[in-house]
Amino acid sequence: MEDIRIIGKNCPNIPWQDKPEDYRYPVWRYSDNPITKINHTKNCARIFNSGIAPYKDGFVGIFRAEHRNGSPQLHIGISKDGLNWDIDDDYIRFVDTEGKPFQPQYPYDPRLVEIDGVYYIMWCTHFYGPTIGLAKTTDFKTFIRLENAFLPYNRNGVLFPRKINGNYVMLSRPSDTSHTPFGDVFLSESPDLIYWGKHRHVMSKGGSGWWQCLKIGAGPIPIETNKGWLLFYHGVVNNCNCFVYSMGAALLDINTPSNVLYRTDGYLLTPELPYETVGNVPNVCFPCAAVYDAQTGRIAIYYGAADTYIAVAFTTVSEIYKNLLENNHLVNGDELEGRA
Repeated sequence: MEDIRIIGKNCPNIPWQDKPEDYRYPVWRYSDNPITKINHTKNCARIFNSGIAPYKDGFVGIFRAEHRNGSPQLHIGISKDGLNWDIDDDYIRFVDTEGKPFQPQYPYDPRLVEIDGVYYIMWCTHFYGPTIGLAKTTDFKTFIRLENAFLPYNRNGVLFPRKINGNYVMLSRPSDTSHTPFGDVFLSESPDLIYWGKHRHVMSKGGSGWWQCLKIGAGPIPIETNKGWLLFYHGVVNNCNCFVYSMGAALLDINTPSNVLYRTDGYLLTPELPYETVGNVPNVCFPCAAVYDAQTGRIAIYYGAADTYIAVAFTTVSEIYKNLLENNHLVNGDELEGRA
């Protein structure tokens, strides 16, 4: 197998736990999961599906927190080790580019990425239906909300961590008000984070795996490697009892990320343990953030568990690449999609 390496920053204090002896799969869980609890703060009944990134000598997170009235808000949190979190009990107040209040309605499932010293937050927001909200900050004190990226209906907006061919690039999943019948991942480009176009199809639901036959959606921020962009994503199946959310991975072309090079046949993580199978929404593993150490290739994946907790899983870039090569379902390059 050809060597694969992460292109990016080192993170020597990355959360980490060695793979259990005799464990056969490429992704393994943190033994002290979950890392959030019910009623984590006075106002936050449940915290899950959140964006996390390295910041200064520790980590920062934008957390989906459902309040005791059932409504979600976005809260900031900080951590020294990425596992023990001090989450603000008060929610983030956003302003527009002129400093006037610009608060989102019903914000949830945020992602967080740093691009050229600016931290961008993407989340699903309400605007006559679900769509992608966008904001930026440089100090995690002032949060400037930008215009929504897309029309409704859309979910799972995920920015790449750098411009590609001079443009910002965002993955998303066109949707509807419920469990969408289309369920594919698309890509859009923008020169300025205001005007979006050059829309391309990336991946279809289903593939060769029943676990992702209903819909799929981008998860954490894509990780740049010398072999392409490593993308973790969620896949959903509607079984006879409920919707089940699992995690897979794909490798996208480095210069044309609408081209899928490899994609896992089977899931990498699926609900199995009580904190994943029992909760506000049972049977959910929803990857939303990942931090990595380029030097060692270690990756820590944060995922929402049963819409109730945040949990952590570990892997390495070489383990995932090996799995992609050995279990790739793109036998005939069936995901390669040209212009519209």
